Amino acid sequence: MDNQCLDCGTRLTGRVDKKFCNDLCRNNYHNKENREDSQFMRNINAILRKNRNILKSLNPPGKSKVKKQELVLQGFNFKYFTNVYKTKNGRVYYFVYEHGFIDIGNDYFALVINSEI
Repeated sequence: MDNQCLDCGTRLTGRVDKKFCNDLCRNNYHNKENREDSQFMRNINAILRKNRNILKSLNPPGKSKVKKQELVLQGFNFKYFTNVYKTKNGRVYYFVYEHGFIDIGNDYFALVINSEI
């Protein structure tokens, strides 16, 4: 049987079901396959990390109030968060990991920390 390495094309010897000549070729092949997904996830994770750091820096006591403009000036992206918590009375908190925010009107946001995490 004349198999070739899926990454570099080298002729393979040994097991008949062998697909790669070594670990480097195996890693290269899978990294190429996942590159597009990995880049997308890296971009999203960078946005989430930045959002979390902004909330953390503006909320050292664990509960505070901040103007929307301050969040915007620091580069906060309101489209990206990790989870949503809806209270019994219908208020919706958006969380970036353990740091949360809720629109309280008049261009103000309340910042909270979920201590249960």
